[in-house]
Amino acid sequence: MKPVSEILKRRNSAPWRIGPNATVLEALQRLADYEVGALMVVEDDRLVGVVSERDYTRKVALQGKNSKEMRVADIMTPDVMTVTPSTHTRECMTMMSQKRIRHLPVVEGAQIVGMISIRDLMDDIIADHEQTIDQLRTYIQS
Repeated sequence: MKPVSEILKRRNSAPWRIGPNATVLEALQRLADYEVGALMVVEDDRLVGVVSERDYTRKVALQGKNSKEMRVADIMTPDVMTVTPSTHTRECMTMMSQKRIRHLPVVEGAQIVGMISIRDLMDDIIADHEQTIDQLRTYIQS
């Protein structure tokens, strides 16, 4: 398995951010615009939480609350698990599985580097398997 930094090189997750005072409706629009399932909640360049579609579903929709009035800070997950760019993807998969989460912000010290999703990790595993299969085919045919 490779470090998270290799996955982050393939795409830019920097815009996956929103402020804690934004409305939940604004967060939903940004999730739709970026076609992602979660956003990092950032205040003064500091990670203060993560807000996801799951947060919306459980804390707004199911409780009949108004997404135009509620703030992201009201529904976000404040205690966020993070990884560093050098964390290996296998460790990320283990964390996500054990904690039942789908997104991990990537930080280096106090700096936010990006965010990875379970889909990123699955795509990486599939690519590795396809490469191994191609190498084995080449070896067998030689």
